[in-house]
Parts: sequence; structure tokens; C-alpha cells
Amino acid sequence: MKTSIRHTLKTLTAVTATVGMIALSATAASAHVTVNPDDTGANGYTHLTFNVPNESPTAKTSKLEVKLPTDTPFTSVSVKPVEGWSAQVITSDLPKPVTVSGTTVTKAPSTVVWTADATHQLGQNEYQAFSLSVGKLPAAGTTVTLKAAQTYTDGTVVNWDEESAEGQPEPKHPAPSFTTTAEDATAPSASPAAASPATATQTSETSIDSAAVWGIVLGAAGFVLGAAALGLVLAGRRTRTAAK
Repeated sequence: MKTSIRHTLKTLTAVTATVGMIALSATAASAHVTVNPDDTGANGYTHLTFNVPNESPTAKTSKLEVKLPTDTPFTSVSVKPVEGWSAQVITSDLPKPVTVSGTTVTKAPSTVVWTADATHQLGQNEYQAFSLSVGKLPAAGTTVTLKAAQTYTDGTVVNWDEESAEGQPEPKHPAPSFTTTAEDATAPSASPAAASPATATQTSETSIDSAAVWGIVLGAAGFVLGAAALGLVLAGRRTRTAAK
């Protein structure tokens, strides 16, 4: 009986460790600063939603800085207010003049900075969505890279600025990015200053997707642990029966 129980306990311990590793992997895979555009059509406007998770076990996220492209600049940038966070759009000289919709542009918004007040900093297991309305988007097939810097209250700065390469593993701190598609032929462009219902929808979908991942992981854990416990009970019964 003791041998059977020890074997079952070893199996239970191994299964628990495996489930824990799966759960940690699911968390790590989703813990990136990402950007979700609601429209990628060239020469149009779009709403960009940056999802920012707090990854530190001890510090809080207090600031987010996003660099806007200067080779294909946005001539219109509007910020959706976030409670407890101030936003600043910084305009600067471009490295060289760029023609946008037939107009030569020498200055454009280059950086957006969100800073939290003391009561709205992001703590453990928290995230925040930050939204911009931007335009116009560059030609189809252009990769728009939006490098970000996440600042924590302990002074740590995590730079999300590594560019992904096709066919290569994802870098540790990938820069948020998206690729433009063909110009929308019939759909009207989004107003550059309007708040988009899709922003809330995307945030909700992100939350739902995360919940679904955890539901699957925890459900699998419960099933495996229950099966292992049942094996322990049955082993005990078989041993008692044999003893009689």
C-alpha cells in the first residue's frame, strides 16, 4: 500500500509542477506591450489601442512613452483621456521633409507620453489600455513600428523596441507594430478626433481572451489533479481488499 501511495503522490507532484509551468507560460506569452489598430487601410485614419500590463512583482507602472514614426509621420494625433493619467503629445522636427497627401511636412507629432498620478499607477496583475486616433496611414505594406518605454516606480525602464524578423523567434521585448493594408475603397475613414466603439470592444476581447486562457489552464489542472486523487483512493481500496 505504501509503495502504491508513494507512486501516486510522486505522479501528483509531477502533474502539479507541469500545470504550474503551463500557467506561467500562458502569463509570459501575454505579458507584452501591444498595439491593436481598428483599421489598417492605407491613406486613412485609425484608432490605436496600446495594452500595457504591469510585469513587476514589486513596483508599479507609472509612465508609458510611445515613439511615433518619423519616416512616415502622422499629421493628426489625438489622445483618448484615461482617468488618473495625463497625456502629452510632443511635436518635433522631422529628420528630413516628407510629402504627405501632396503637402511637404517638416514637423509632426513624434512622441506621446502618459503619466499616472499616485493613485492610478498600475499594480500587480493589472493592465491599462491607452488609445490614440492617428492618420493618415502610409502606403499598403508598410510596417508601422511604435517603440515604447514602460517606466516603473522603482526607476526601472523596460524598452519595448526590438523589431521582429520573419522566420526568427520573437524577441524578448518586441516593439508594438502593425502592417498597413490596401486602401479602403468604400468604407468611410474614421474621424481623427472621434472616440471609437471598437476601442472598448478590442479591450473587452483582450480581457475575454485572457480569461479564456486561464479557464482552460485551470480547468485542465482541476481535471488532472482530480484524476490523480481518484487514483490514490482506488489504490488504497485495492490494497485493503488484498489484505483481507
